[in-house]
Amino acid sequence: MAMKRVYIETTVVSYLTANPARDVIVAGHQEATRELWPRLAAGYEGYVSALVYQEAGKGDPEKAGLRVEAIRSFRMLDIDAECRTLAEKIIAGKGIPGEYPEDALHIAVAAVNGMDVVITWNFAHLNNPLTRMVVRRIVESAGYGCPELCSPEELLEADK
Repeated sequence: MAMKRVYIETTVVSYLTANPARDVIVAGHQEATRELWPRLAAGYEGYVSALVYQEAGKGDPEKAGLRVEAIRSFRMLDIDAECRTLAEKIIAGKGIPGEYPEDALHIAVAAVNGMDVVITWNFAHLNNPLTRMVVRRIVESAGYGCPELCSPEELLEADK
């Protein structure tokens, strides 16, 4: 069986490199991310995009350096016109709110490049049942396979 192709969205590397959280839910997300991280290199084909690099490089320079270093070993996907067109369709079809074009672009890059899974901690605009339904319909009607949107925790469970 071929290794699953996994697109690592920026929130995942942010949780990996963040200071330990006091909030128990966030701390749980951080722990799941740390547990999954070595498996991404060993058991999956891990990918990021130029957008992940751009987002990871923002903010506090020390933390940004840690994020960029953490994703350096993954293959990088380009963002081309085909990706941008699909992202526009996702926004136009109300899959992702227009105020969050980067979120639509993450999905579009993953779909255009044949990813099996997008891992993200973004439950607001990416990984929730209503978004997944609408996004899947838009992506598939544009002629692409839609990657599964899930959290690192869900991928860990599937990995057992």
